[in-house]
Amino acid sequence: MAVKKYTGKVTIDIDEDKCTASGECVDVCPGDVYEIIDGKSHAVRPDDCVECCNCVENCPTGAIVHSSC
Repeated sequence: MAVKKYTGKVTIDIDEDKCTASGECVDVCPGDVYEIIDGKSHAVRPDDCVECCNCVENCPTGAIVHSSC
């Protein structure tokens, strides 16, 4: 399993094996935390997270695990 960990004021784990780069996390994140890079989601700005959990709730494959959700 290829899990990438992004740490800022929160910790965001993205399971790259599950990620299909649908872009839901990018679309629903009010903090503009996520970008699709090379066909996978990346939490490029974890310090901008507002802890709304939209990314976790809207990821169609359950690839995102968030420390505050």
